[in-house]
Amino acid sequence: MAISLHTNYANLVTQNTLNSTNNALSTSMERLSTGYRINSASDDAAGLQIANRLEAQSRGMSVAMRNSQDAISMMQTAEASMDEMTNIAYRMNDLATQAANGTNSAEDLTALQSEFDALATQLGDMQTSTNFGGQQLIGSAGAFGSGSVTFQIGASSSDTLDVDVSSEIGDLETAVSGLASQNLSTGAGTAMDNLESFISDLGAARSAFGAQINNLEHNINNLANMSENVDASKGRIMDTDFAKESGVMSKNQMLMQSGAQMLSATKTIPQLAMSMLG
Repeated sequence: MAISLHTNYANLVTQNTLNSTNNALSTSMERLSTGYRINSASDDAAGLQIANRLEAQSRGMSVAMRNSQDAISMMQTAEASMDEMTNIAYRMNDLATQAANGTNSAEDLTALQSEFDALATQLGDMQTSTNFGGQQLIGSAGAFGSGSVTFQIGASSSDTLDVDVSSEIGDLETAVSGLASQNLSTGAGTAMDNLESFISDLGAARSAFGAQINNLEHNINNLANMSENVDASKGRIMDTDFAKESGVMSKNQMLMQSGAQMLSATKTIPQLAMSMLG
């Protein structure tokens, strides 16, 4: 290569190399300081697009898990109320069975009827007082009594669960209304039959809730597994590999030092041309 005063080719090459090395060093420092391999779209345009989609899915699944847990709590509240209603029905059945015995005096029947009526009133009150976050759950006006309840249990709009126990709730409300007008003095046997049917209806409603609660618990486990793998995949795209990047930074630092020394050395080439003149 010719020795020239106007163009110091070696100096230009060294400057360009230093600029490239400096950019690479800055990128390595940025990645190590932020912990992210992708800090702007220019770092990896395709990777950023994939990572954003995975992030949206992961966040959606996290919310879906909370939704599922809230749905479980809501149904457990309704089922726990029915558990107590079952205990009340057992006691009412005891009273009806006792009232059916011919050993009772008029005063005994009055006392039995009084407790029976009080328990029937409590059953009616529980239809309206059972609520979750201020929302009535059972009874014809309740969330589960008025129709199907839809829960969002996944990251996409199609991932829903419809819980419809309105027919079971309707049977309970009808049974409770009938028990409120039961007369033990003249119809203790009928009361026993009605209570047997009522206890069966309670079991059917509780079983329906229990099946959906188990379903949601499995859904939560599945969402947790998917979220774990989606986050791991996103991390491989977005996160900095510190072992690799620290090695790249050390290499670029050494290249910067050697490049700076070579840039200084290229200044001697024009001086060499001057020395040829005299």
